[in-house]
Amino acid sequence: MKKSALLILILLMFFVLSSCSASHLEKQKLTIQTLDGREVTVVAEMARTEKEQMKGFMERKKIPDGTGMLFLFPKDKIARFWMKNTPAALSIAYIDHNGVIRDIFDMTPYSLSEVVSSCYVRYALEVPQGWFLKAGVQKGDVLILNF
Repeated sequence: MKKSALLILILLMFFVLSSCSASHLEKQKLTIQTLDGREVTVVAEMARTEKEQMKGFMERKKIPDGTGMLFLFPKDKIARFWMKNTPAALSIAYIDHNGVIRDIFDMTPYSLSEVVSSCYVRYALEVPQGWFLKAGVQKGDVLILNF
C-alpha cells in the first residue's frame, strides 16, 4: 500500500474512532448561586433521556474543568449512581426540585459501589473530581433553573 493511501486510511480511522467517543448531547451554560452571593458557571451536557443517563461519562478518560453533565429526572427520586466503565474521577452534586444542592460526593473510577442521594432529588450534576471544592460550591448553594 502506498504511503499516501496508508496515511489517508489512518486519518479516516482516527476520525471515525474519535467521533464515536465524542458526546452529541446538548450543552448548556449553567449558573450556581453560592451562599456567599457569587455566581459560578459550568458548561454541562444535558442528559435528559434514560439512554443518555445510562451512558453518562462512561469510557471518557478526561473531563475538562469547567464542564460536566446534568442529569434531569422526570420526577423526584432517591438517585443512585455508580462509576461502571468510567475512567475519569468525578464529583457529583444531588440537587432538589428547587435547585438546592443537597449532597456532594466524590466517586471512584470504575467503582460499582452506589453513591446514593440522602433525599429525593430532581437533578444530578457530575463534574471532574474536586471541581466543586475548587469553585467554592457547597451544599446549600443553588443551581439556577433556567433550562
